[in-house]
Amino acid sequence: MHMRRTRSLLGALVGTIAAVALAGCSQGAPAGGTSASAAPAASASEAPAATRSAPPEFASGEVNIALVRQLSSGDYFEQWLAGAEAEAKALNVKLNVSSGDGNNDKQALNLEQAVNQKADAIIVDHGFADTIQPAIKKAADAGIPLVAFDVDPGTPDAVVIGQDDHQIAGKALEVLKADTGGNAEVVYVYVAGFAPLDRRNETWEQFKKDNPGIKQVAQIGVVNNSTASAVADQAKAALQANPNVTAIFAPYDEFAKGAVLAVKELGLTGKVKVYGADISTADIAVMTEEGSPWVATVATDPSNVGRVAVRAAALLVAKEPVDKALNVPPALITQQALRDGKIANVEQLVAAIPELTTPDVARVPWAAAS
Repeated sequence: MHMRRTRSLLGALVGTIAAVALAGCSQGAPAGGTSASAAPAASASEAPAATRSAPPEFASGEVNIALVRQLSSGDYFEQWLAGAEAEAKALNVKLNVSSGDGNNDKQALNLEQAVNQKADAIIVDHGFADTIQPAIKKAADAGIPLVAFDVDPGTPDAVVIGQDDHQIAGKALEVLKADTGGNAEVVYVYVAGFAPLDRRNETWEQFKKDNPGIKQVAQIGVVNNSTASAVADQAKAALQANPNVTAIFAPYDEFAKGAVLAVKELGLTGKVKVYGADISTADIAVMTEEGSPWVATVATDPSNVGRVAVRAAALLVAKEPVDKALNVPPALITQQALRDGKIANVEQLVAAIPELTTPDVARVPWAAAS
């Protein structure tokens, strides 16, 4: 966070940073307009202080928030959790974390257990709508405040946090188009049934229609506890079967890391480029290492999103007003900009792009902004 913030670096890194509406951001979740809670972030030195004392239940540390996750492995999810835990500590709440480890039925069971344990609020982080929505309905029927991220909760009672996944895909594809001149054979990495991936897929399908010179020659993808290595095996097979491929569109960082492994192992780093989504410190290392084919990603700061989720849940517990749709805008991040700025971790990235931190989204009035 102590890195210099020169105008030239900021311009190179930001590329196209936009505040966006959440319309369609969670598999049919109701759209929400921007509001005061989605204002641009203040810098650390300008972060507003608490405006009043904490409610008694927060002051005494009696608030219990359940965080029910679909996945926990992978850099993105680890940094998301780190942000959530840091915010919970700052707000003096107990955060009870469970993970389905990619098992949708297990996640639904974990959510039902949180309902039975009478959590003060529940955060649902990702999930498969068909299996998680019945459990979410039980929580709503029990009157438990709900926050959902990257999952369609199936109820208007939940606060929905989202990134603009259409923009995340679109900005990456703009770079792909520019690099290829709009003519390329592409391997696409996708698994249906995950809300953010499904929205990014909508953008990909439209992109192909708008750019007939872009040819999808193979679709691969798997999501499990070793996604990157599994995708690497699939990508190697796809590349060997399609020797004219020059680009891989992998709009999830574990997908992108798997694609990078495949390209490097096949000795194709000078020929095939990877276009991804999401960011973490480990991702930055992969993007900036010598010979890396991963040239662009579009992302929010996962730790910031985790913080927003906990703040929204805390506001619901305190019966404070919260927008039903909270928006966390993404940024385009290129390999060249990371190298030029000598950026090695997410902390340095956020220092260069302060818009990645959004303290005014779900602002908690009794706590200093974070």
